[in-house]
This record gives sequence, structure tokens and C-alpha cells, in this order.
Amino acid sequence: MALTAFLYLWLTIERAAAVLARRNRYDDFAHPDADQGRGARVAANLRNQFEAPPFFHMLILALVLAGDPLTAQLALAWVFVAGRLAHTLVQTLTGNVVLRGMVFSINFLALCGMWVIFLVRMLNSA
Repeated sequence: MALTAFLYLWLTIERAAAVLARRNRYDDFAHPDADQGRGARVAANLRNQFEAPPFFHMLILALVLAGDPLTAQLALAWVFVAGRLAHTLVQTLTGNVVLRGMVFSINFLALCGMWVIFLVRMLNSA
């Protein structure tokens, strides 16, 4: 949640700066392709926070309700969180698509690993 809130603040600052520098008007931001600068990368990253992370949030809630997450799940959760931060930095500051793809892959594999462990444990306890 903190990352998402930070991105909303950063996007607001980027867009206000673009308007003050007369690169854009506020109305321009109604069209997703209007801003091609860093503000566009921040906006894209903000949208990304509503793609894979909700699956992480649902799993964390399930783990809390089920109790006693495994050490492997906790380690993978931290890999996912660190990876999301790295993904944000790469996407917003560099625009390096190849590196961003590699970081995303690590995040995705960590999330998949957490889900597999959870589902196997639930099936075994049923």
C-alpha cells in the first residue's frame, strides 16, 4: 500500500511539473498517451500495482487466516516485495524493458511458488 500511495504522490508531482513547465495541460492527462516522459512511466507502474500484487495480497490474507506460514513462503514473500520495489525503480527511472522483464519474472516466480506451497498444504490438510 505504501508503494502505491508513493506512486500516486509521485505521479501528481510529475504531472504538476509538466503543467507548470507548459509541456502538458491538465486536460492532456485524460488521454493515456499524452505524457511521454517520466510521468508516463510512473503512471504505467502505478497501473502495474493493480495487476500481480492483488494476487499477493489475497495470498497473504489466506496465509494469515490459515496461520503458520512456512519459512519458504515468508522468504518468497520478501523476494516478491523486494522485486516489486526493484520493478518500480527500473520502470520509472530507466525504462529498461529487458531488465524490467527479468525483475518481473523473478517476482512472478516467487508469487507462483508461494501459491503452489499454499495450495499443496491446503490439499494435504483436507
